[in-house]
Amino acid sequence: MPTPRHVEPGRVPGGLGRLGGPNGSGAPADPGTPDARGPAAAPGDAGSAPDIPDTRERVAIPDAPGTPADPDARRLAAVMHATFFLLLGTSMARYIQRHGGEPRAPWVIALAVVLGVLYVMGRFGDRSDLVVARPAASRPTPPRLLWLGAVVAVWVVLVALAPSFAWVAVPLFYVALRHLPPGAAYALVGVLTVFVIVAQLQLAPRFDLDLVVGPAAVAGFATAVFVQLRRQAARQRALIDDLVRTRRELAATERREGTLAERQRLAMEIHDTLAQGLSSQQMLLQAAERIWESDPAKARAHVRTAESVAEHNLTEARRFVHDLAPADLARGGGLGEALRTLAARESGEALTVRVHLDDAGRAPELPDRVQSALLRIAQGALANVREHSGAASAALTLTLLDDQAVLDVADDGHGFDPAALAAPSGVRGHGLPAIRARVRQLGGTLTVESAPGEGTVLSAAIPLENTESSP
Repeated sequence: MPTPRHVEPGRVPGGLGRLGGPNGSGAPADPGTPDARGPAAAPGDAGSAPDIPDTRERVAIPDAPGTPADPDARRLAAVMHATFFLLLGTSMARYIQRHGGEPRAPWVIALAVVLGVLYVMGRFGDRSDLVVARPAASRPTPPRLLWLGAVVAVWVVLVALAPSFAWVAVPLFYVALRHLPPGAAYALVGVLTVFVIVAQLQLAPRFDLDLVVGPAAVAGFATAVFVQLRRQAARQRALIDDLVRTRRELAATERREGTLAERQRLAMEIHDTLAQGLSSQQMLLQAAERIWESDPAKARAHVRTAESVAEHNLTEARRFVHDLAPADLARGGGLGEALRTLAARESGEALTVRVHLDDAGRAPELPDRVQSALLRIAQGALANVREHSGAASAALTLTLLDDQAVLDVADDGHGFDPAALAAPSGVRGHGLPAIRARVRQLGGTLTVESAPGEGTVLSAAIPLENTESSP
């Protein structure tokens, strides 16, 4: 029989995916729901699986330009409104200073006041100007079109009477670009620019090319800046939509992974407790049936043993339902005593199980998760020995080193080819895969040494520093 050998385990990060708990389990839920929920925070080997929290209530996604809460859009709108009234006020002051005595002065002043009132009426109660750029496909409402037409008409008449009001058109560029589709907005900006150029030429004593190029350059620059802002806002909206969609897909994926991890945990628990107990009862009852006539006393002893196993299974089932520690650990005494109890329960006429502890009395100080996992590993390994190896004796060896706990399970059975494990068959299939999954969840390593006719040694090494620091 091979000699147990301790292999230095690799420092593999603990947990299967670390979905929120040491064993990576999440709350069972419908994986098909594209709900923007985050991963579940699951406890360890014997912990419960709480509901998955809704991350939409806790994670704030920044507002993009184009949403009412965008502060940049708010500031831009405030600047444009202030610019409008500043230009309107300075133009009125300039006109009164130079032409206050003319007969049409009262009409010009009245039109300027009407323009200001119209502008205020359009802004009052309208929160749409807190958006840098609405989608290009959106259409303005009829009231908005009527208001914009009235503002432009009053401004045109005012400029015709007093060309000094021409530069009030600059804030109107923003209004047109903000409320109209791109084509109509560009056309209106062009018309306003023409009026500004004509007004400037009327004020000039002679033709000056700068008076033509200047307004056109200002209009082109303002339009280009606004179009760039609109495109940037659209890109930000698209990015945020992609982010939200990706978060929801990721949440759904994590919930599916959590469901699969929880199923794997349940499968391992059932295999290591109920399935093994039922298998033992079946073997005992079959043995009792075979010798019932020839040796009734021994048959009754098998039945009593099966009854004891059933009682233990019932205890395990109740603790399993309530997500408590394994029954052998719950009785007290720590891992060493639990391993001895397991060995005594598994020992019989066909198999003798011995226990050796090399722990310097430190086994009870191990984290609960480590003790529970090592006991489950021992249960699964002895179940394989009893059902598949044909061994007459087996040994459980627990060794505590400074940085790791090592459990060796050795038997003198007929052995097997470890390479055959790559292609499991049969309806069970949870023995060694379940053991390997438990070891991996705690960041440890599992080695299996065996050969046909030479017995088997299974060694599970758990690094203690990883598990002690795990939540």
